[in-house]
Amino acid sequence: MTDSKNINNPVGQGGGQRKKLSRAERQNNGPHRNLDRKNAADQKAELVRKMREKAGVAEGAERTGDDAAQS
Repeated sequence: MTDSKNINNPVGQGGGQRKKLSRAERQNNGPHRNLDRKNAADQKAELVRKMREKAGVAEGAERTGDDAAQS
C-alpha cells in the first residue's frame, strides 16, 4: 500500500529526495552542534583568561599596597 511516514520517507513530499538523517542528526546532535560547542568552549576559555588576568592585576595591586603598609 503506502509507505510509512517517517523523517526519512515522507509520503506526499514532492520535489525530489530528502537527505537521510543519521540518528545523531535527528536528535539535533549533528556536526553543526559540535561546531557550536567548540565555539562556546573557545568563548568560555577567553572569558576565563580575561578574568584571571584581571584577578592577577588586582592581586598584584594588593601585594604592592601590603608591602607599602609593612614598610
